[in-house]
Amino acid sequence: MKKLFYNGFIYTSNPDQPHAEAMIVEAGKIVWIGNQVDLQQSITDAEWINLQGRRVLPGIIDAHMHPLMLADVEQQIYCGPPQVHSIIEIQGEIQKKYDELNVQDRNAWIRGWGYDEVKLAEQRSPTRWDLDQVAPNVPVILTRTCAHIIVVNSVALRLAGINDLTVSPAGGEIEVNADGELTGILKEKARDLIYKVMQEPTIEEQAQRLATLSEKLFSQGITSTTELMATSHLTNFYDLFVKAYSFGYKQRTVLYYLWEEISKSKEIFSTHRLNRNSYLHVGGIKLFADGSISGKTAWVDSPYKNELENVGLSTTTSEELLDAAMVAEENEIQLVVHAMGERAIEQIVDTFHRKQNWIKDAPSIRIEHAALPNKETLLKAIEAGIGFVTQPIFLFAEINSYLTNLGSEKTNQSYPLKTMLKSGAKVVISSDAPATSWADTSNPFIGIKAAVTRTAYTGQTFNLNECVTVEEAIDLYTRHAQQMTRIADVGQLKVGFRSDFIVLDKDILNIDSSEIDQIHVLETYLDGHLVHSSDKIIV
Repeated sequence: MKKLFYNGFIYTSNPDQPHAEAMIVEAGKIVWIGNQVDLQQSITDAEWINLQGRRVLPGIIDAHMHPLMLADVEQQIYCGPPQVHSIIEIQGEIQKKYDELNVQDRNAWIRGWGYDEVKLAEQRSPTRWDLDQVAPNVPVILTRTCAHIIVVNSVALRLAGINDLTVSPAGGEIEVNADGELTGILKEKARDLIYKVMQEPTIEEQAQRLATLSEKLFSQGITSTTELMATSHLTNFYDLFVKAYSFGYKQRTVLYYLWEEISKSKEIFSTHRLNRNSYLHVGGIKLFADGSISGKTAWVDSPYKNELENVGLSTTTSEELLDAAMVAEENEIQLVVHAMGERAIEQIVDTFHRKQNWIKDAPSIRIEHAALPNKETLLKAIEAGIGFVTQPIFLFAEINSYLTNLGSEKTNQSYPLKTMLKSGAKVVISSDAPATSWADTSNPFIGIKAAVTRTAYTGQTFNLNECVTVEEAIDLYTRHAQQMTRIADVGQLKVGFRSDFIVLDKDILNIDSSEIDQIHVLETYLDGHLVHSSDKIIV
Protein backbone atom coordinates (compact mmCIF):
# COMPACT_ATOMS: atom_id res chain seq x y z
CA MET A 1 0.00 0.00 0.00
CA LYS A 2 1.15 3.53 -0.73
CA LYS A 3 2.01 5.91 2.11
CA LEU A 4 1.45 9.64 1.82
CA PHE A 5 3.52 11.69 4.25
CA TYR A 6 2.17 15.25 4.50
CA ASN A 7 2.34 18.46 6.57
CA GLY A 8 6.10 18.38 6.93
CA PHE A 9 9.03 20.73 6.42
CA ILE A 10 11.16 18.44 4.30
CA TYR A 11 14.76 19.27 3.49
CA THR A 12 15.56 16.87 0.65
CA SER A 13 19.33 17.35 0.09
CA ASN A 14 18.35 17.36 -3.59
CA PRO A 15 19.82 20.56 -5.08
CA ASP A 16 17.17 20.56 -7.82
CA GLN A 17 14.33 20.52 -5.27
CA PRO A 18 15.71 21.31 -1.82
CA HIS A 19 12.39 21.72 -0.01
CA ALA A 20 9.04 19.95 0.01
CA GLU A 21 6.00 19.45 2.21
CA ALA A 22 4.76 15.99 1.25
CA MET A 23 5.86 12.76 -0.41
CA ILE A 24 4.30 9.52 -1.56
CA VAL A 25 6.11 6.25 -0.90
CA GLU A 26 5.44 2.91 -2.57
CA ALA A 27 7.43 -0.33 -2.25
CA GLY A 28 10.08 1.49 -0.19
CA LYS A 29 10.77 4.21 -2.78
CA ILE A 30 9.61 7.77 -3.25
CA VAL A 31 7.22 8.02 -6.21
CA TRP A 32 6.24 11.67 -5.73
CA ILE A 33 7.51 14.61 -3.66
CA GLY A 34 6.46 18.24 -3.64
CA ASN A 35 4.18 20.83 -2.06
CA GLN A 36 0.80 19.98 -0.60
CA VAL A 37 -1.06 22.34 -2.92
CA ASP A 38 0.00 20.07 -5.75
CA LEU A 39 -1.39 16.96 -4.10
CA GLN A 40 -4.51 15.40 -5.48
CA GLN A 41 -6.83 15.44 -2.48
CA SER A 42 -8.73 12.56 -4.01
CA ILE A 43 -5.86 10.12 -3.31
CA THR A 44 -7.61 7.30 -1.49
CA ASP A 45 -5.32 4.35 -2.16
CA ALA A 46 -2.69 5.52 0.34
CA GLU A 47 -2.21 5.60 4.07
CA TRP A 48 -2.03 9.29 5.09
CA ILE A 49 0.64 10.02 7.72
CA ASN A 50 0.75 13.50 9.30
CA LEU A 51 4.30 14.78 9.88
CA GLN A 52 2.78 17.42 12.21
CA GLY A 53 4.78 20.34 10.89
CA ARG A 54 8.10 18.77 11.88
CA ARG A 55 11.46 19.10 10.14
CA VAL A 56 12.31 16.08 8.01
CA LEU A 57 15.78 15.16 6.70
CA PRO A 58 17.14 12.27 4.66
CA GLY A 59 18.50 9.45 6.81
CA ILE A 60 22.03 10.12 8.02
CA ILE A 61 24.84 8.18 6.29
CA ASP A 62 27.94 7.78 8.44
CA ALA A 63 30.75 7.30 5.93
CA HIS A 64 33.39 6.41 8.52
CA MET A 65 32.36 4.46 11.58
CA HIS A 66 33.25 1.30 13.49
CA PRO A 67 29.91 -0.30 14.47
CA LEU A 68 31.40 -3.43 15.99
CA MET A 69 33.88 -1.43 18.07
CA LEU A 70 31.05 0.93 19.06
CA ALA A 71 28.90 -2.03 20.07
CA ASP A 72 31.82 -3.45 22.06
CA VAL A 73 32.60 -0.27 23.99
CA GLU A 74 29.00 -0.11 25.10
CA GLN A 75 30.02 -3.05 27.33
CA GLN A 76 33.22 -1.38 28.63
CA ILE A 77 34.27 1.16 31.24
CA TYR A 78 34.15 4.70 29.81
CA CYS A 79 37.24 6.63 30.91
CA GLY A 80 36.44 10.22 29.99
CA PRO A 81 34.20 13.18 30.83
CA PRO A 82 31.59 13.82 31.97
CA GLN A 83 31.84 10.67 34.10
CA VAL A 84 35.61 10.33 34.65
CA HIS A 85 38.18 13.10 35.11
CA SER A 86 41.29 11.49 36.62
CA ILE A 87 43.42 8.36 36.76
CA ILE A 88 42.21 7.87 40.33
CA GLU A 89 38.61 7.76 39.05
CA ILE A 90 39.66 5.33 36.28
CA GLN A 91 41.19 3.14 38.99
CA GLY A 92 37.93 3.34 40.90
CA GLU A 93 35.96 2.14 37.86
CA ILE A 94 38.40 -0.73 37.31
CA GLN A 95 38.10 -1.68 40.99
CA LYS A 96 34.30 -1.79 40.68
CA LYS A 97 34.54 -4.03 37.63
CA TYR A 98 37.10 -6.27 39.37
CA ASP A 99 34.86 -6.62 42.43
CA GLU A 100 31.98 -7.71 40.18
CA LEU A 101 33.95 -10.61 38.70
CA ASN A 102 33.18 -14.12 39.85
CA VAL A 103 36.09 -16.45 40.65
CA GLN A 104 35.43 -18.17 37.31
CA ASP A 105 35.75 -14.81 35.50
CA ARG A 106 39.08 -13.81 37.00
CA ASN A 107 40.85 -14.67 33.73
CA ALA A 108 38.50 -12.40 31.77
CA TRP A 109 39.88 -9.10 30.55
CA ILE A 110 38.75 -5.86 32.14
CA ARG A 111 38.31 -3.40 29.31
CA GLY A 112 37.92 0.36 29.17
CA TRP A 113 37.99 3.05 26.51
CA GLY A 114 38.01 6.79 25.86
CA TYR A 115 40.75 8.16 28.08
CA ASP A 116 42.57 11.31 26.96
CA GLU A 117 45.54 12.24 29.12
CA VAL A 118 45.04 15.96 28.48
CA LYS A 119 41.58 15.76 30.04
CA LEU A 120 42.78 13.86 33.11
CA ALA A 121 43.66 15.74 36.29
CA GLU A 122 47.12 14.18 36.36
CA GLN A 123 47.82 15.40 32.79
CA ARG A 124 49.39 12.08 31.82
CA SER A 125 48.40 8.72 30.45
CA PRO A 126 47.61 5.84 32.81
CA THR A 127 50.44 3.29 33.00
CA ARG A 128 50.71 -0.40 33.83
CA TRP A 129 51.62 0.55 37.40
CA ASP A 130 48.35 2.47 37.81
CA LEU A 131 46.40 -0.52 36.54
CA ASP A 132 48.41 -3.01 38.61
CA GLN A 133 47.42 -1.21 41.83
CA VAL A 134 43.74 -2.15 41.43
CA ALA A 135 43.92 -5.27 39.24
CA PRO A 136 47.19 -7.12 39.89
CA ASN A 137 45.84 -10.56 39.00
CA VAL A 138 43.65 -10.06 35.90
CA PRO A 139 44.51 -8.61 32.49
CA VAL A 140 43.39 -5.02 31.91
CA ILE A 141 43.34 -3.04 28.66
CA LEU A 142 42.32 0.58 28.23
CA THR A 143 41.96 2.01 24.74
CA ARG A 144 42.83 5.66 24.26
CA THR A 145 40.18 7.90 22.73
CA CYS A 146 41.87 7.80 19.31
CA ALA A 147 41.85 3.96 19.31
CA HIS A 148 45.49 4.04 18.10
CA ILE A 149 47.02 3.63 21.54
CA ILE A 150 46.34 1.22 24.39
CA VAL A 151 47.63 0.81 27.92
CA VAL A 152 47.69 -2.59 29.62
CA ASN A 153 48.73 -3.92 33.00
CA SER A 154 51.60 -6.28 33.81
CA VAL A 155 49.41 -9.40 33.58
CA ALA A 156 48.47 -8.49 30.02
CA LEU A 157 52.09 -7.86 29.07
CA ARG A 158 53.09 -11.27 30.40
CA LEU A 159 50.25 -12.99 28.53
CA ALA A 160 51.45 -11.34 25.31
CA GLY A 161 55.09 -12.29 25.96
CA ILE A 162 56.20 -8.65 26.00
CA ASN A 163 59.25 -7.81 28.09
CA ASP A 164 62.01 -5.22 28.22
CA LEU A 165 63.83 -6.94 25.35
CA THR A 166 60.84 -7.09 22.98
CA VAL A 167 61.51 -5.05 19.83
CA SER A 168 58.79 -2.69 18.63
CA PRO A 169 57.21 -3.88 15.37
CA ALA A 170 57.47 -1.76 12.23
CA GLY A 171 54.84 0.97 12.36
CA GLY A 172 54.38 0.62 16.10
CA GLU A 173 55.97 1.42 19.45
CA ILE A 174 56.26 -0.48 22.73
CA GLU A 175 56.84 2.43 25.05
CA VAL A 176 59.53 2.40 27.72
CA ASN A 177 60.39 5.10 30.24
CA ALA A 178 63.74 6.79 30.79
CA ASP A 179 64.91 3.78 32.80
CA GLY A 180 64.08 1.38 29.98
CA GLU A 181 61.04 -0.04 31.80
CA LEU A 182 57.82 -0.98 30.00
CA THR A 183 55.11 1.58 30.72
CA GLY A 184 52.31 -0.67 29.43
CA ILE A 185 51.57 1.81 26.61
CA LEU A 186 51.54 0.34 23.09
CA LYS A 187 51.05 2.44 19.97
CA GLU A 188 49.74 1.64 16.51
CA LYS A 189 50.85 -1.81 15.25
CA ALA A 190 52.33 -2.73 18.62
CA ARG A 191 48.72 -3.11 19.83
CA ASP A 192 48.42 -6.28 17.76
CA LEU A 193 50.73 -8.08 20.18
CA ILE A 194 48.01 -7.73 22.82
CA TYR A 195 45.04 -8.33 20.55
CA LYS A 196 46.47 -11.69 19.49
CA VAL A 197 46.18 -13.11 23.00
CA MET A 198 42.75 -11.71 23.86
CA GLN A 199 39.85 -14.11 23.71
CA GLU A 200 37.47 -13.15 20.92
CA PRO A 201 33.72 -13.09 21.66
CA THR A 202 31.69 -15.61 19.68
CA ILE A 203 30.09 -14.57 16.40
CA GLU A 204 26.71 -14.86 18.12
CA GLU A 205 27.77 -12.49 20.91
CA GLN A 206 29.13 -9.96 18.42
CA ALA A 207 26.05 -10.20 16.21
CA GLN A 208 23.76 -9.65 19.18
CA ARG A 209 25.74 -6.57 20.21
CA LEU A 210 25.35 -5.16 16.69
CA ALA A 211 21.62 -5.85 16.78
CA THR A 212 21.36 -3.98 20.08
CA LEU A 213 23.39 -1.09 18.64
CA SER A 214 21.04 -0.79 15.68
CA GLU A 215 18.30 0.85 17.75
CA LYS A 216 20.77 3.40 19.17
CA LEU A 217 21.87 4.34 15.64
CA PHE A 218 18.26 4.70 14.51
CA SER A 219 17.58 6.92 17.54
CA GLN A 220 20.33 9.20 16.22
CA GLY A 221 18.91 9.20 12.69
CA ILE A 222 21.60 6.92 11.19
CA THR A 223 20.06 4.70 8.53
CA SER A 224 23.25 3.79 6.64
CA THR A 225 26.72 3.25 7.98
CA THR A 226 30.15 1.79 7.29
CA GLU A 227 32.58 -0.57 9.00
CA LEU A 228 36.12 0.70 8.47
CA MET A 229 37.92 -2.12 10.28
CA ALA A 230 36.53 -5.26 8.62
CA THR A 231 38.62 -8.39 9.02
CA SER A 232 38.44 -12.01 7.92
CA HIS A 233 40.42 -13.78 10.65
CA LEU A 234 38.42 -16.03 12.99
CA THR A 235 35.13 -14.45 11.90
CA ASN A 236 34.66 -12.82 8.53
CA PHE A 237 32.89 -9.49 9.03
CA TYR A 238 30.59 -10.14 6.09
CA ASP A 239 29.32 -13.32 7.73
CA LEU A 240 29.13 -11.52 11.08
CA PHE A 241 26.89 -8.77 9.71
CA VAL A 242 24.70 -11.30 7.90
CA LYS A 243 24.12 -12.98 11.26
CA ALA A 244 23.56 -9.59 12.90
CA TYR A 245 20.75 -8.91 10.40
CA SER A 246 19.11 -12.18 11.46
CA PHE A 247 19.26 -10.93 15.07
CA GLY A 248 17.65 -7.57 14.23
CA TYR A 249 20.44 -5.29 12.95
CA LYS A 250 18.97 -3.14 10.14
CA GLN A 251 21.27 -0.35 8.91
CA ARG A 252 22.52 -0.43 5.33
CA THR A 253 26.24 -1.11 5.76
CA VAL A 254 29.40 -0.94 3.65
CA LEU A 255 32.45 -2.97 4.71
CA TYR A 256 36.04 -1.83 4.20
CA TYR A 257 38.55 -4.64 4.77
CA LEU A 258 41.99 -4.07 6.24
CA TRP A 259 44.73 -4.59 3.65
CA GLU A 260 46.54 -7.22 5.71
CA GLU A 261 43.33 -9.28 5.73
CA ILE A 262 42.86 -9.41 1.97
CA SER A 263 45.18 -12.37 1.37
CA LYS A 264 43.36 -14.43 4.01
CA SER A 265 39.95 -14.55 2.30
CA LYS A 266 39.59 -14.29 -1.47
CA GLU A 267 35.82 -14.78 -1.19
CA ILE A 268 35.66 -11.20 0.12
CA PHE A 269 35.47 -10.21 -3.54
CA SER A 270 32.70 -12.61 -4.61
CA THR A 271 30.08 -10.98 -6.84
CA HIS A 272 27.22 -10.96 -4.35
CA ARG A 273 29.40 -9.32 -1.70
CA LEU A 274 30.18 -6.43 -4.04
CA ASN A 275 26.50 -5.83 -4.89
CA ARG A 276 25.84 -2.17 -4.04
CA ASN A 277 22.06 -2.68 -4.16
CA SER A 278 22.26 -5.04 -1.21
CA TYR A 279 21.83 -3.92 2.40
CA LEU A 280 25.38 -5.18 2.96
CA HIS A 281 28.29 -4.96 0.54
CA VAL A 282 32.07 -4.70 0.41
CA GLY A 283 33.13 -1.20 -0.57
CA GLY A 284 36.87 -1.02 -0.26
CA ILE A 285 40.30 -1.82 1.16
CA LYS A 286 41.76 0.16 4.06
CA LEU A 287 45.31 1.05 5.06
CA PHE A 288 46.88 3.36 7.64
CA ALA A 289 49.45 5.99 6.70
CA ASP A 290 49.89 7.35 10.22
CA GLY A 291 48.26 7.62 13.65
CA SER A 292 46.39 10.32 15.56
CA ILE A 293 47.06 13.93 16.47
CA SER A 294 45.73 13.56 20.00
CA GLY A 295 48.07 10.58 20.49
CA LYS A 296 51.00 12.38 18.80
CA THR A 297 51.39 9.56 16.27
CA ALA A 298 50.01 11.41 13.23
CA TRP A 299 52.86 11.99 10.73
CA VAL A 300 53.28 15.76 10.72
CA ASP A 301 55.70 18.10 8.97
CA SER A 302 57.16 19.68 12.11
CA PRO A 303 57.68 18.24 15.60
CA TYR A 304 54.89 18.23 18.12
CA LYS A 305 54.88 21.08 20.59
CA ASN A 306 57.63 20.75 23.22
CA GLU A 307 58.98 17.60 21.53
CA LEU A 308 62.05 18.38 19.45
CA GLU A 309 62.14 15.16 17.43
CA ASN A 310 58.66 13.59 17.47
CA VAL A 311 56.92 13.99 14.10
CA GLY A 312 54.67 10.95 14.56
CA LEU A 313 54.75 7.61 12.79
CA SER A 314 54.68 6.61 9.14
CA THR A 315 52.85 3.28 8.96
CA THR A 316 52.86 2.40 5.25
CA THR A 317 54.95 2.76 2.10
CA SER A 318 54.18 3.97 -1.40
CA GLU A 319 54.82 0.43 -2.64
CA GLU A 320 52.23 -0.99 -0.25
CA LEU A 321 49.74 1.69 -1.26
CA LEU A 322 50.21 0.85 -4.96
CA ASP A 323 49.86 -2.89 -4.28
CA ALA A 324 46.60 -2.34 -2.42
CA ALA A 325 45.33 0.01 -5.13
CA MET A 326 45.94 -2.65 -7.76
CA VAL A 327 43.72 -5.12 -5.88
CA ALA A 328 41.07 -2.45 -5.32
CA GLU A 329 41.09 -1.59 -9.03
CA GLU A 330 40.78 -5.25 -10.03
CA ASN A 331 37.62 -5.50 -7.93
CA GLU A 332 36.25 -2.00 -8.72
CA ILE A 333 36.18 -0.93 -5.08
CA GLN A 334 37.75 1.98 -3.23
CA LEU A 335 41.12 2.29 -1.56
CA VAL A 336 40.69 4.18 1.70
CA VAL A 337 43.72 5.39 3.64
CA HIS A 338 43.83 6.81 7.15
CA ALA A 339 45.98 9.96 7.16
CA MET A 340 45.86 12.88 9.59
CA GLY A 341 49.22 14.66 9.39
CA GLU A 342 50.56 16.73 6.48
CA ARG A 343 53.27 14.23 5.56
CA ALA A 344 50.90 11.25 5.55
CA ILE A 345 48.43 13.13 3.34
CA GLU A 346 51.25 14.18 1.02
CA GLN A 347 52.47 10.59 0.77
CA ILE A 348 49.07 9.41 -0.47
CA VAL A 349 48.57 12.30 -2.87
CA ASP A 350 52.09 12.05 -4.28
CA THR A 351 51.64 8.31 -4.78
CA PHE A 352 48.35 8.58 -6.65
CA HIS A 353 48.04 12.03 -8.20
CA ARG A 354 48.89 10.71 -11.67
CA LYS A 355 46.90 7.48 -11.40
CA GLN A 356 43.70 7.17 -13.43
CA ASN A 357 40.53 6.73 -11.38
CA TRP A 358 38.97 3.30 -11.84
CA ILE A 359 35.58 4.14 -10.31
CA LYS A 360 33.34 6.44 -12.30
CA ASP A 361 30.66 7.43 -9.74
CA ALA A 362 32.87 8.08 -6.69
CA PRO A 363 36.48 8.74 -5.70
CA SER A 364 38.66 5.67 -6.25
CA ILE A 365 40.99 6.89 -3.47
CA ARG A 366 39.68 8.22 -0.16
CA ILE A 367 41.74 9.93 2.52
CA GLU A 368 40.19 9.37 5.94
CA HIS A 369 40.34 12.21 8.51
CA ALA A 370 42.73 14.56 6.62
CA ALA A 371 43.19 16.81 9.63
CA LEU A 372 46.05 18.92 8.25
CA PRO A 373 46.01 19.16 4.46
CA ASN A 374 48.23 21.97 3.19
CA LYS A 375 46.92 24.05 0.27
CA GLU A 376 49.27 22.67 -2.36
CA THR A 377 48.52 19.06 -1.46
CA LEU A 378 44.79 19.77 -1.26
CA LEU A 379 44.70 21.20 -4.78
CA LYS A 380 46.79 18.31 -6.06
CA ALA A 381 44.36 15.84 -4.47
CA ILE A 382 41.35 17.61 -5.96
CA GLU A 383 42.94 17.50 -9.40
CA ALA A 384 43.46 13.75 -8.94
CA GLY A 385 39.85 13.18 -7.86
CA ILE A 386 40.84 11.97 -4.40
CA GLY A 387 38.03 12.17 -1.82
CA PHE A 388 38.13 13.22 1.83
CA VAL A 389 36.16 11.77 4.74
CA THR A 390 36.68 14.04 7.73
CA GLN A 391 35.34 14.44 11.28
CA PRO A 392 34.61 17.89 12.77
CA ILE A 393 33.72 16.17 16.05
CA PHE A 394 37.44 15.66 16.66
CA LEU A 395 38.09 19.34 17.30
CA PHE A 396 34.87 19.60 19.31
CA ALA A 397 35.86 16.75 21.62
CA GLU A 398 39.68 16.84 21.50
CA ILE A 399 40.45 20.56 21.50
CA ASN A 400 42.64 20.18 24.62
CA SER A 401 44.89 17.64 22.91
CA TYR A 402 45.11 19.60 19.67
CA LEU A 403 46.13 22.81 21.42
CA THR A 404 48.60 20.96 23.64
CA ASN A 405 50.15 18.94 20.81
CA LEU A 406 49.97 21.38 17.87
CA GLY A 407 49.59 24.85 19.35
CA SER A 408 46.83 27.33 18.53
CA GLU A 409 48.08 28.40 15.08
CA LYS A 410 48.26 24.89 13.69
CA THR A 411 45.02 23.86 15.40
CA ASN A 412 43.29 26.73 13.59
CA GLN A 413 44.60 25.37 10.29
CA SER A 414 43.14 21.91 10.89
CA TYR A 415 39.97 20.56 9.24
CA PRO A 416 39.62 23.42 6.70
CA LEU A 417 36.14 22.31 5.65
CA LYS A 418 34.98 25.53 3.99
CA THR A 419 38.23 25.81 2.03
CA MET A 420 37.86 22.22 0.90
CA LEU A 421 34.32 22.83 -0.33
CA LYS A 422 35.19 26.10 -2.07
CA SER A 423 38.14 24.44 -3.75
CA GLY A 424 35.88 21.76 -5.21
CA ALA A 425 36.99 18.86 -3.04
CA LYS A 426 34.86 15.75 -2.80
CA VAL A 427 34.39 15.75 0.96
CA VAL A 428 31.99 14.38 3.56
CA ILE A 429 31.73 14.51 7.35
CA SER A 430 31.33 11.52 9.62
CA SER A 431 31.88 10.47 13.24
CA ASP A 432 34.63 7.79 13.35
CA ALA A 433 32.67 6.52 16.37
CA PRO A 434 33.76 5.45 18.87
CA ALA A 435 37.29 6.77 18.21
CA THR A 436 37.03 10.17 19.86
CA SER A 437 36.97 11.50 23.39
CA TRP A 438 33.27 11.89 23.93
CA ALA A 439 30.62 9.74 25.58
CA ASP A 440 28.17 9.97 22.66
CA THR A 441 30.56 9.69 19.72
CA SER A 442 28.09 8.54 17.06
CA ASN A 443 25.65 11.45 17.46
CA PRO A 444 25.69 13.19 14.03
CA PHE A 445 24.26 16.42 15.40
CA ILE A 446 27.43 17.00 17.41
CA GLY A 447 29.46 16.76 14.20
CA ILE A 448 27.03 19.02 12.36
CA LYS A 449 27.19 21.61 15.13
CA ALA A 450 31.00 21.46 15.13
CA ALA A 451 31.11 21.99 11.36
CA VAL A 452 28.68 24.90 11.52
CA THR A 453 30.03 26.71 14.61
CA ARG A 454 33.70 25.56 14.82
CA THR A 455 33.19 25.55 18.59
CA ALA A 456 34.64 22.97 20.99
CA TYR A 457 32.88 21.53 24.01
CA THR A 458 34.90 24.01 26.11
CA GLY A 459 33.34 26.96 24.28
CA GLN A 460 36.57 27.75 22.43
CA THR A 461 36.28 28.61 18.75
CA PHE A 462 38.78 27.74 16.04
CA ASN A 463 39.12 29.57 12.71
CA LEU A 464 35.52 30.69 12.16
CA ASN A 465 36.34 31.35 8.50
CA GLU A 466 36.04 27.59 8.00
CA CYS A 467 32.42 27.39 9.23
CA VAL A 468 29.92 25.83 6.80
CA THR A 469 26.18 26.42 6.62
CA VAL A 470 23.68 24.07 8.24
CA GLU A 471 22.47 22.98 4.80
CA GLU A 472 26.03 22.24 3.69
CA ALA A 473 26.68 20.18 6.82
CA ILE A 474 23.47 18.17 6.31
CA ASP A 475 24.39 17.55 2.66
CA LEU A 476 27.84 16.35 3.71
CA TYR A 477 26.18 13.79 6.00
CA THR A 478 23.60 12.69 3.41
CA ARG A 479 23.89 13.35 -0.34
CA HIS A 480 27.68 13.70 -0.39
CA ALA A 481 28.06 10.73 1.96
CA GLN A 482 26.05 8.60 -0.47
CA GLN A 483 28.24 9.72 -3.34
CA MET A 484 31.31 8.78 -1.31
CA THR A 485 30.10 5.39 -0.06
CA ARG A 486 28.19 4.42 -3.25
CA ILE A 487 25.20 3.05 -1.31
CA ALA A 488 22.47 2.89 -3.94
CA ASP A 489 19.53 5.33 -4.00
CA VAL A 490 19.85 6.97 -0.58
CA GLY A 491 21.05 10.35 0.72
CA GLN A 492 18.37 12.43 -0.99
CA LEU A 493 14.58 12.52 -0.82
CA LYS A 494 13.70 12.46 -4.50
CA VAL A 495 11.69 10.34 -6.90
CA GLY A 496 13.24 6.92 -7.39
CA PHE A 497 15.27 7.03 -4.17
CA ARG A 498 14.74 4.95 -1.05
CA SER A 499 12.45 6.50 1.54
CA ASP A 500 15.00 6.61 4.36
CA PHE A 501 14.25 9.73 6.41
CA ILE A 502 14.10 11.14 9.92
CA VAL A 503 11.72 13.46 11.81
CA LEU A 504 13.28 15.91 14.29
CA ASP A 505 11.92 17.52 17.46
CA LYS A 506 13.47 20.89 16.54
CA ASP A 507 13.85 22.60 13.18
CA ILE A 508 17.57 22.37 12.53
CA LEU A 509 17.33 25.08 9.83
CA ASN A 510 15.63 27.59 12.11
CA ILE A 511 17.19 27.31 15.55
CA ASP A 512 20.28 28.89 17.02
CA SER A 513 23.26 26.86 15.83
CA SER A 514 24.44 26.47 19.43
CA GLU A 515 21.41 24.22 20.02
CA ILE A 516 22.02 21.77 17.16
CA ASP A 517 23.55 19.13 19.42
CA GLN A 518 20.38 19.20 21.55
CA ILE A 519 18.21 17.99 18.67
CA HIS A 520 16.50 14.63 19.11
CA VAL A 521 15.16 12.28 16.48
CA LEU A 522 11.46 11.63 17.00
CA GLU A 523 11.06 9.07 14.24
CA THR A 524 13.26 7.20 11.80
CA TYR A 525 11.98 5.52 8.63
CA LEU A 526 13.79 2.90 6.55
CA ASP A 527 12.26 2.06 3.17
CA GLY A 528 9.18 3.95 4.34
CA HIS A 529 8.76 1.77 7.42
CA LEU A 530 8.89 3.24 10.91
CA VAL A 531 11.93 1.67 12.63
CA HIS A 532 12.35 4.11 15.54
CA SER A 533 9.92 6.19 17.54
CA SER A 534 10.91 8.15 20.62
CA ASP A 535 7.56 7.51 22.30
CA LYS A 536 6.86 3.86 21.48
CA ILE A 537 8.64 0.55 21.05
CA ILE A 538 9.03 -0.68 17.46
CA VAL A 539 8.96 -4.44 17.07
